[in-house]
Amino acid sequence: MTPPRNSTAARDIAYALHPYTDHKAHLKDGPLVISRGKGVRVYDDQGKEYIETVAGLWCASLGFDNERLVEAAAAQMRKLPFYHAFTSKSHEPLVDLSEMLIERAPPSTDGAPMSKVFFANSGSEANDSAIKMIWYMNNALGRPEKKKIIARLKGYHGITLAAASLTGLPANHKLFDLPLPNFHHVSTPHHYHNARPGETEEEFATRLAEELEQKILAEGPETVAAFWAEPIMGAGGVILPPATYFPKIQAVLKKHDVLFVADEVICGFWRTGSYWGSQTLGIQPDILVCAKALSASYLPISAVMVNEKVFQGIAEGSSSIGTWGHGFTYSGHPVPAAVAIETLKIYDEMDIGGHVKRVGAHMQAALRERFGNHPLVGEVRGIGLIAGMELVADKATKTNFDPAKKVGIRLSKLGEKHGLIMRSMANDSLGFSPPLIISEAEVDEMLDRLGTALDELSVELRRESIAAV
Repeated sequence: MTPPRNSTAARDIAYALHPYTDHKAHLKDGPLVISRGKGVRVYDDQGKEYIETVAGLWCASLGFDNERLVEAAAAQMRKLPFYHAFTSKSHEPLVDLSEMLIERAPPSTDGAPMSKVFFANSGSEANDSAIKMIWYMNNALGRPEKKKIIARLKGYHGITLAAASLTGLPANHKLFDLPLPNFHHVSTPHHYHNARPGETEEEFATRLAEELEQKILAEGPETVAAFWAEPIMGAGGVILPPATYFPKIQAVLKKHDVLFVADEVICGFWRTGSYWGSQTLGIQPDILVCAKALSASYLPISAVMVNEKVFQGIAEGSSSIGTWGHGFTYSGHPVPAAVAIETLKIYDEMDIGGHVKRVGAHMQAALRERFGNHPLVGEVRGIGLIAGMELVADKATKTNFDPAKKVGIRLSKLGEKHGLIMRSMANDSLGFSPPLIISEAEVDEMLDRLGTALDELSVELRRESIAAV
């Protein structure tokens, strides 16, 4: 239906270019215009209410109306609305937030603490910065050939040219001439689809670690600089690694002097039930990248934490050249930094970790009990307050629907009809990552609405002979 002339939707169609959007379809159908939010809910410009099942983009951890964060931003705007961090300049919010992050960081390699924090504006910029840090460090240390980076198929690390090269999803490569040279990918650690018949999770993990080592050996260990991984894959479908995966991967990396970069953009700040996904999955990273829930996404900010080994390489290079020629105008901007400081304080005061453990356990159990045996649901997976539900054409064979049928997207649309904003991903997987403040009653309401939408989808697919449910 064509939006009324001069409406917000019509003006959007006329002037806006949206990320991750089919623009020909957008010209026809227009946007869903969100006008306000409260708690775990948002409201469109017609007043319709929705539960936000993915906290926007995995990120609105404290919901959509936290007054303390609003006041923190306003107070900092009045005191110092902007300053930069170039050429040894600083300000109190930057220093305070750096200290708070290092105090909360997971142990690095061999249990050593993280050393320093660099700030950017998004997860993409943070991952891009980490790539540059690693290349710079190796040049400074006289290892100019040690530049190759290995990530994983279905991993997601952002959309700058370098970060999108890390990302292992076709839509982020096709028509963009990506990935760039020196970026490589190994298998997705998804036991449900990729394990061999009868292969246990531990055996599957061993095979993936052997695959990584063979890749490093084939490229030459002297040329491989780093391995990138999300503790739990987000945009790739909420994929949990098999048991023993990360310990085995890290043993290979340590053997061949390859850095481990943990992308905590989605998993950080209690999403998995621990402060960091690295703690949940047993990772000791050399570099940790975070964003999103760092400020509850009220203002853009991201961070890269590096251990002492990486910092010393950067320091050596900057001394020889006279500067570290990297940074952003808004690196450590005082207003987002002040909001992030307040966000971390709220997490502590609320015991948000204890809340996530309780409500997350309820959400995980309820998803499995209510939908695990549904004929359209192949797998429910997740931990804490992050989960995935994969729709399949055949449960017995784990066969996915023809992507052209857009089954997951159809469920998302039906969800909107019934008051849910959902996220459909590869293999018709639906992601669940609600605001961390969600209650058990709100989880139940969310799943009631999901059940109604899934029942309606079942009827449609049966009527169209797409599925026999």
